[in-house]
Amino acid sequence: MNKLQWYDAFPEVWEATLETLYMVAVSFVLTVVGGVLVGIVLQLTSPSGLWPRRTLNTVLGVIVNLFRSLPFLILLIALIGFTRFIVGTAIGPTAAIVPLTIGAIPFFGRIVESALREVPRGRVEAAQAMGATNAQIVRKVLLPEALSPLIAGATLTLVLLVGYSAMAGVIGGGGLGGRAHRDGADHAVDR
Repeated sequence: MNKLQWYDAFPEVWEATLETLYMVAVSFVLTVVGGVLVGIVLQLTSPSGLWPRRTLNTVLGVIVNLFRSLPFLILLIALIGFTRFIVGTAIGPTAAIVPLTIGAIPFFGRIVESALREVPRGRVEAAQAMGATNAQIVRKVLLPEALSPLIAGATLTLVLLVGYSAMAGVIGGGGLGGRAHRDGADHAVDR
């Protein structure tokens, strides 16, 4: 029976940890940028928003709900062709960033929309009464007022991305998920 000792595996585990950190960090930054944009558009175009556009809000809402409802593993497999087109390969940590980001943006977008919706309407009306434009209201009223729930949502999204990266690793994304899968397949486990 081939036993794996932790000190023998440390270099590979360290490399896998760095791959996981790379995948999660890059996809987190892209997710925050994309999710904030999606959340702002969802809030602004809602019936009670600053720029009500029912059709745009409905279409974007359906797309967000569709991507949120798909299991990540299914999304990961469905995006193989798109990932290959964007990155040039469907295997490795860089390739895993594409589905990680696409899978997490709708999640964080809904968190942003919810946080912006919780800003008291009176603050928005006060800014409008002072002549602020919609862009100024978003930048100087909505986002600062929603900062605390946005940070909590970003933390939740970061944890989600770590879990997603483990799933991506199992099907060729690398990182700790891939390392665990390979070690589990290559080495016997004592019972």
